[in-house]
Amino acid sequence: MLGCMGLGGSWDTAPYTPADIDAAEAAVEAALESGITTFDHADIYRHGKAEAVFGEVLSRAPGLRDRITLQSKCGIRLADGDRPGLYDLRGATIVRKVEQSLARLRTDVLDVLLLHRPDPLADPSEVAAALESLHRQGLVRRFGVSNMNAHQIARLQAHLQLPLVADQLEMSLLRRDWLEEGVLVNTPASASVGFTAGTVEHCVDHKIALQAWGPLAQGRYTGRQETPQEHATAALVAELAEAKGTTPETVLLWWLQRHPARISPVIGTTNPARIRACRDAAVAAPDLTHEEWYRLWITARGAALP
Repeated sequence: MLGCMGLGGSWDTAPYTPADIDAAEAAVEAALESGITTFDHADIYRHGKAEAVFGEVLSRAPGLRDRITLQSKCGIRLADGDRPGLYDLRGATIVRKVEQSLARLRTDVLDVLLLHRPDPLADPSEVAAALESLHRQGLVRRFGVSNMNAHQIARLQAHLQLPLVADQLEMSLLRRDWLEEGVLVNTPASASVGFTAGTVEHCVDHKIALQAWGPLAQGRYTGRQETPQEHATAALVAELAEAKGTTPETVLLWWLQRHPARISPVIGTTNPARIRACRDAAVAAPDLTHEEWYRLWITARGAALP
């Protein structure tokens, strides 16, 4: 899956440019060439410009919409002057934001809509009613969440007739709390893990796809190491990539995909060369042995397992 947060130019309300459209088109072409056909958006990315330039790309390529899966998110309001940034999952807001996303993307329907962040003021029955209305109108096919734990998912699902199909979380070889939570049980170190216990298991048991944002760890293991631990991990990643005839980016994605939860990485780069570096992860099964997977984990954590 290609995350489209980087499309659309600057993170402000300045208009996007023809060059921004060309850059988006190049990223989409690189993704398609690499076997990636799902594109992840959010209404706030580049203040809506990420969706808008993607809509421009779709308008340039008749038939492309039918070949891809479009996913977007809503639920965050960006700060604006004296107005603070906040979360908003009121029913009317959800419907309005979806309508705006559809207009920017120049499409009649979203394949998937995710609720971007939990809103503590949200009424789950009101949220469910909005989602079901969008589905009845044919504006959204499927629904999921992002950055939510098992309890929040279960509470919403109890009010919703349609199944929630995805939970998008930050997951990578660098961000490992989702994994550490499960092995630090009955150890003092468990107190330092903030990930909600049981979330991964809940998603697996209820057929909710886990989508990993930030899977390449912001380049920490492929070019901008900041600590000795990151240098050691990057060296191991490079060693495995060379031995397997692939790229370091692919090894990092394979590490996630090798987990039995069948994690789907959301690649955040919009650099065509780096997108193409992920091709093997999109078209081939993870080529990591049991021991290689553990070597990567232990090296990244910088300490033996308990």
